[in-house]
Amino acid sequence: MTFLNARAQYRRTDQGDGLSVESPHGIITVTLRELERSLRALAAAEPDRTYPALHLNRAFTAIYILQSSLDFDKGGEIALNLFRVYEFARLRVDEAFRKLPSPQLHEAAEHVASLLGAWSTIGTKA
Repeated sequence: MTFLNARAQYRRTDQGDGLSVESPHGIITVTLRELERSLRALAAAEPDRTYPALHLNRAFTAIYILQSSLDFDKGGEIALNLFRVYEFARLRVDEAFRKLPSPQLHEAAEHVASLLGAWSTIGTKA
């Protein structure tokens, strides 16, 4: 999925948010926000493992967008560490999808929330 596809998809799902997704930074912001939202919804469903398919799909899509947007040549260690966080979240969502016990979705949501906070701070400084 390209940034243009991601922008179009998240424009449709994030109508009325007030965030412009005209820039790559905006696309990543919306994608991180959507991932955090979906991870929190999935974490809330952990006790009975009735994970909403909508949030499973959105989480997988967001993770794919985030992982595929990384530039390992230019990003170096930072890109590698981001990939690891995204992969941790992907594995947790996969465990939820397969209804395995204790997928640690809350922990994954907290990691993504931290990234979102840092990414938002970068955006205000740019």
